[in-house]
Amino acid sequence: MKREEFIFTIGYEGKSAIVNGQALKKYRKLSTIELAEKGLYKEALCSAIFSGSQEEMQSILSLYNENSGAGYSSPEELKRLFGVFGVPEDIAKVNIVS
Repeated sequence: MKREEFIFTIGYEGKSAIVNGQALKKYRKLSTIELAEKGLYKEALCSAIFSGSQEEMQSILSLYNENSGAGYSSPEELKRLFGVFGVPEDIAKVNIVS
């Protein structure tokens, strides 16, 4: 999967990823931090997971806590919150839906 496809994936069906085409088109060029600043925290977290950047994950955690009033203490808690733990390796097809 490409970075943009993973970031905007809304679900999986077997070995296919289902991608939000409207969000992909509108936000695909934004950086991880820019996504978080726009309130797209799940997408920002996916971007950080894709890049493997612990620094980005910490930044997202700080921004999320600051803007939501939450008190999460680690990126692992955000991963559980948003249900995203890693980039699936067995995806054979990407379906973009509008």
